[in-house]
Amino acid sequence: MFSQLGDRLKGTFKNLTGRGRLTEENISDALREVRKALLEADVALPVAKAFLERVRDRAIGQEVLSSLSPGQAVIKIVHDELVTLMGQENESLNLATRPPAVILLAGLQGAGKTTTAAKLARFLSERQKKRVLLTSVDVYRPAAVEQLRQLAAKLEVEFRTEGERPSSIVEDALQHARTRAFDVLIIDTAGRLHVDDQMMTELAAIYQQVTPVETLFVVDSMAGQDAVRSAAAFDAALALTGVVLTKTDGDARGGAALSIRSVTGKPIKFLGVGEATNALEPFHPSRVASRILGMGDVVTLVEDVQRSVDETKAKKIAEKLRKGKSFDLEDFRDQLFQVEKMGGLGGLLEKLPGAAQLPAAVRQQATGGDTIRLIAIINSMTPGERAFPAVIKGSRKRRIAAGSGTEVQEVNRLLKQFAQMQKMMKKMKGKGGMARMMGQLKGGGLPGGGFPF
Repeated sequence: MFSQLGDRLKGTFKNLTGRGRLTEENISDALREVRKALLEADVALPVAKAFLERVRDRAIGQEVLSSLSPGQAVIKIVHDELVTLMGQENESLNLATRPPAVILLAGLQGAGKTTTAAKLARFLSERQKKRVLLTSVDVYRPAAVEQLRQLAAKLEVEFRTEGERPSSIVEDALQHARTRAFDVLIIDTAGRLHVDDQMMTELAAIYQQVTPVETLFVVDSMAGQDAVRSAAAFDAALALTGVVLTKTDGDARGGAALSIRSVTGKPIKFLGVGEATNALEPFHPSRVASRILGMGDVVTLVEDVQRSVDETKAKKIAEKLRKGKSFDLEDFRDQLFQVEKMGGLGGLLEKLPGAAQLPAAVRQQATGGDTIRLIAIINSMTPGERAFPAVIKGSRKRRIAAGSGTEVQEVNRLLKQFAQMQKMMKKMKGKGGMARMMGQLKGGGLPGGGFPF
């Protein structure tokens, strides 16, 4: 979401860090470029103006001009002010109430409320071990109730929508949650294409009926300043407690994330980072600020790995390599599954410190890689072909391509990337192997070009 803004800011600060001494003039020149970057990212003008004034006041002070590394000092100031702008620290859900704690989701149609309801249910049931009940009062959008019912079934979370009117559905779900000792009740509400009186009246009635502990505004991050205006309108009717920004894995410019806290006073509590039900991240301002400035986000990366990586399979592969056995396509497919669960290779690179210094071609290839297609190609192979890929020749390649819905060229590309991955694994076995691999990445990729995934 912040790639365009991050690239602009990093380009601006690169000029500053190359100077041994800063003056008010070159700081002003740099902040002028920062202002352009913020406005291009669709940050609200008053927010951008106030942000730059705070940065300028600190940047021309003694802490920077007398610093041994003045360029780095300015970057730290910008980082700190970005954190302040977005809310200092993560504000988690407040579920400290007599069960069931009711979470009400509101927002415009198409923002992703239904998917977010399922993501929240998974987040609370898996990470906080809560018993969650899902319900939908969206009786207007065709198949809205059925969509949430199917998502709940996949998650093995209980779903209940009994009744024809929103008020009766909510009353039944609340009573069911109380009698069956559920910890949390999540209510997915109806949306409209724009804010209107009918929707707000219905939401206000539901709000009064259930008295939620959390009222979350779900908003499409690609809506830009419209997201901020909509949040203010919903807050006037419902007293919002927080915001969930969806579709942040797309090409949104990031203005909503940087503006919404300052304009509405409501914290961003979660980011939707993909379509999968596990693609929901708690919003940590300091971590997001570090990503914007190319510093990585190691804490979130470690948390992703701890949640997503199958430790048994990882140990199995490590043991194979230790014994000198070959890394095969079955292992490669397992690695692709793990990467996909963590948001794809692009998502991993975004969190790695120093990844911004990789060549642009390498980063582009990583973010544009389609691991699902690679997995489909490997799934179309026989067990023998996965174990001994050298046997895959012309007719086998055509069969694999047809079975996976891809082209022969893609099968060839996969086999080439796999061969490179095998070489990487062999190098990682020895002392200093990881350091050598990172040196190759900084030099533009693996031998022969390309990226392992």
